[in-house]
Amino acid sequence: MSLWIDGLSWICLVAGGFFCVVGAVGLLRMPDFYTRMHAASLIETLGAGLILFGLLLQAGFTLVAVKLLMVGLLIFFVSPTATHALARAGMVRGLKPLLADKEDTPSKP
Repeated sequence: MSLWIDGLSWICLVAGGFFCVVGAVGLLRMPDFYTRMHAASLIETLGAGLILFGLLLQAGFTLVAVKLLMVGLLIFFVSPTATHALARAGMVRGLKPLLADKEDTPSKP
């Protein structure tokens, strides 16, 4: 059974690392504030969540697992609130999202 838990843990850790790398590349490549904020939220929710879950599987039933669970709950509740506050602050300051040009969108029949 330990081999299954180790395998699932490593799958979660590798997948979480992959999403963190993809989100970091997205932070560098995206054109405006709102799309960069989306990439950052991907890192926080999917990447950190999978990494914490993989570490939780490795920890077993210990005090470390309880601490990891508390960190995961903190991220789960605080991350959407912080992302919303950032987006609202950007809108209040007059930061407009980058929208597609008229030529780029297909015309309706």
